[in-house]
Amino acid sequence: MKITGARTEPFSAIRKRALVHAGAQAAAAQAPVVDSTAFLGLGEGDLTPAVQGALKTLLTEIDDLRGEVGRLKAKLTEVEGLADRDALTPLLNRRALMRELSRIRTFAQRYGSPASLVYFDLDGFKAVNDRYGHAAGDACLCAVAERLTAQVRESDIVGRMGGDEFAVILVQADAATAEAKAKSLAAAIETTPIRFGEWTAPLHISYGVCEITPDAEPEALIAAADAAMFARKREARIIPPR
Repeated sequence: MKITGARTEPFSAIRKRALVHAGAQAAAAQAPVVDSTAFLGLGEGDLTPAVQGALKTLLTEIDDLRGEVGRLKAKLTEVEGLADRDALTPLLNRRALMRELSRIRTFAQRYGSPASLVYFDLDGFKAVNDRYGHAAGDACLCAVAERLTAQVRESDIVGRMGGDEFAVILVQADAATAEAKAKSLAAAIETTPIRFGEWTAPLHISYGVCEITPDAEPEALIAAADAAMFARKREARIIPPR
């Protein structure tokens, strides 16, 4: 029996067309929604033009707020970075250096990695301020900061503790290695005289070294390096013995 209108195309062609149609339906179901009101479970046709306009305005304001939050976060990061910086030099301030000292101590405790602290102090700095003024003193401090940072590795940490006192954290350095490095840092500072206007004078610096041990608190490490520095001053007769 012949049925009028019956398909004569192969079954494979019919199957292929059905698969294509099914794939198109699946893609349409997964397509991103562009209707700005879809999150309400409504289509734009379900809302009046006034409500649609108000919702679009609200969504624009939300996007603006997101951008403002991003800018505020970036500004906060910048302010936090400035809070860690010394007011005069590009070095870390005391607060930031103490935090880094605590971090390095924890690292040494966990992994048994050696590290040392070097404490520097400018000799006769008060006389520079008294004779030539604070601008000349500031120039001395900036010169020391530049020479220290130029002579250490990127992994080392340099900070100004306040006044004419500086500290350097040397990673992967035991006491003997740090002593040799401190000597070379002092030489780098003292080799070139400081110049400020018509005034020229050499820089003299004393230092003390303390190996960072896991059981010592940061303040105790600073005190130990500071004591070693003053002992060197007394030995060199820069300050009178106690």
